[in-house]
Amino acid sequence: MVDWMPLLPGTALWALALYLPLSLPLERFEQALAESGLDEDRQHLALVVASLALALAVGAVTNLFLAWILGPGWGSSMGLIAVLAGLALALGNGNDAR
Repeated sequence: MVDWMPLLPGTALWALALYLPLSLPLERFEQALAESGLDEDRQHLALVVASLALALAVGAVTNLFLAWILGPGWGSSMGLIAVLAGLALALGNGNDAR
């Protein structure tokens, strides 16, 4: 039996790092939901669940790929670096609007 617990922190870090870039192109899904006739609360819930599921799936694949290529601990470490780099870029872009 495979123990997936050591991969969970890296997967969560990669999902956090990739959440915003992956949720931005969900525009077509948002338009389809608007045309579906669902109430607004359910549309928002569906968008959040879909973007989280997409980020978790891509985060898991990214973490597994990097762990396979670089070694088990490096996938998680690079996920932390990606989260911190995204935070630094977001904070740096906020200072440009003067």
